[in-house]
Amino acid sequence: MSKKIACVITDMFEDVEYTGPAKAFKEAGHEVVTIEKEKGKKVTGKNGEAKVTIDENIDDVNPDNYDALFIPGGFSPDQLRADERFVAFSKHFMDVKKPVLAICHGPQLLITAKTLEGRKATGFKSIQVDMEYAGATVKDEEVVVCNNQLVTSRNPDDIPAFNRESLNVLK
Repeated sequence: MSKKIACVITDMFEDVEYTGPAKAFKEAGHEVVTIEKEKGKKVTGKNGEAKVTIDENIDDVNPDNYDALFIPGGFSPDQLRADERFVAFSKHFMDVKKPVLAICHGPQLLITAKTLEGRKATGFKSIQVDMEYAGATVKDEEVVVCNNQLVTSRNPDDIPAFNRESLNVLK
């Protein structure tokens, strides 16, 4: 069954951490909807390899209209977590236990949303201690799945495992 996946993203995302999973999700029949502050804006990955046109403005979306949340890494999640709208949007998915797929620095949004307490997760090495302070049990593994809902990975090398487990949770 096809799922509608919300992807919160802005400039300086990690190129392959968006393009790899987004391609895998679309090939599996899912829809990926990009969300930022400005609909129609073109955002660019930190390596300049990927450009993404934003589908929706954060003010115009309702998390109830999506089946899952995808948070690519890079500097994008750190920028987005400074905006309460993105924090509240992300928190909703964790609170209602919809799939949340976060890679590399993606869990930074979940830290700010205060939704990692009691969860098993992973993330980029430099944010793992922050995740521990947020109450997560941090594993240094290529992919960690918690309660068949939260899927996290550490870096671009983990994308194959991240995609595999994300697609399993989306079934």
